[in-house]
Amino acid sequence: MHLKQLMYSITKPVSVAPLATFRFIFGIAMFISTLRFLWMGWVQDHYIAPKLHFHYFGFEWIEPAPAWALYAIHGLMLAASLGIAAGYRYRLSALLFFLCFTYTELIDITYYLNHYYFVSIVSFVMIFLPAHVNYSLDARWGIVQAAQYVERWQVGIIRLLLAIVYFYAGIAKINDEWLLHALPLRIWLPAHNDMPLLGPAFNYPLTAYLFSWAGMVYDTLIPFFLLHRRTRPFAYGVVLFFHGVTGYLFQIGMFPLIMSASVLVFFSSEWHERRWKQWLAGWHVPVHDFRPASYPHIQYAFWALFLAFQILFPWRYLFYPGNLFWTEDGFRFSWRVMLIEKAGSATFFVKDRQSGHEWVVDNREFLNTHQEKQMAMQPDLILEYAHYLHDYYEKQGISDPIIRAEVYVTLNGRPSTLYFPPDLDLSRLKDSWEPRRWLYPAPPLEEPIFHDIFKFF
Repeated sequence: MHLKQLMYSITKPVSVAPLATFRFIFGIAMFISTLRFLWMGWVQDHYIAPKLHFHYFGFEWIEPAPAWALYAIHGLMLAASLGIAAGYRYRLSALLFFLCFTYTELIDITYYLNHYYFVSIVSFVMIFLPAHVNYSLDARWGIVQAAQYVERWQVGIIRLLLAIVYFYAGIAKINDEWLLHALPLRIWLPAHNDMPLLGPAFNYPLTAYLFSWAGMVYDTLIPFFLLHRRTRPFAYGVVLFFHGVTGYLFQIGMFPLIMSASVLVFFSSEWHERRWKQWLAGWHVPVHDFRPASYPHIQYAFWALFLAFQILFPWRYLFYPGNLFWTEDGFRFSWRVMLIEKAGSATFFVKDRQSGHEWVVDNREFLNTHQEKQMAMQPDLILEYAHYLHDYYEKQGISDPIIRAEVYVTLNGRPSTLYFPPDLDLSRLKDSWEPRRWLYPAPPLEEPIFHDIFKFF
């Protein structure tokens, strides 16, 4: 396809209805999520109560605001999400939501979740999309010129972002631990053998293998089935079943609901227009002719670079040696969803260089339970905690203390293993883009025991 044909294809006018539906769904989902966050007391637990917050690489300057400001920020997120849903002062609402949400998520990396990253990406993109030119209060009240059509790419970019999440989650499952060992599902499923109907089958290895392979096939192929009109109804039924089962089994919050609703954007323009006519019976807003984007070349170049980053960045792990799940070099921001069972225990020691006196750190003095759990199995968090302890005890009058740790980690059922040399002075190490060669290699998994698969029979 020539560039001119490609540009014609992606700028072709299409109905705004799918984009308006997504705007409404996204806004309502974010309102419920934020309300749930406040209701559960997580503003206090996550951001206010902890003494220490673990930072994202490059965002060490981000710190939690005062308590009143954090609650105000979440209140602003509630208002902004309703503004997005209703299409009222839409661009301002999308901008405020993106800034507030992304700021709160950058406060502490121990609360990182793939779908939080997805929300930040989507809310950023929506600032620039004309999702409010119809079926919105902005269009109804004349705040924006109403229109029936937008450029094709403006709907397609949301579909592509959803497709990336699914497809990359499927690609990530193409590894021997997931497919040949059925891990971690062989560990997780038996714990849910009380589930109605499916539960008894979870005791058998065959079920874990079937779920592992089905999960890989589902994630990899579902975007393509959603794109085609003939397979779309069947594909959406599979989406509902898949997210219903995973949501029941693994208690992963709003993610299954958000994804189940969001993929409706794949449905045809006619389907969305019918829904809007049913929901807004009697709604009539005079629409104007379709107008192409201003400064199109700059805009298209920006979005091409943005999408190139989204497509290429998850592959950065290929430049790192060793077991990705063990070192976690390139693990985050690559759509590795529910892929490993990993846990650790970390005992830290502080040593006075001058006197030689050494003592054990009580992690509970500095970290909450969740932070300690996450820190004990993630190398960058171990280093950040070590540097925090170094600075803390230096302020207590100990000159340049030595910080070492005995950390044992288990990955996908492996025996708990020493993660790195226990005599290593962690305060001398710094996290970077370079490989974490200071870690011991991951212990091997036992060979797959294929005869166990058929114990079901």
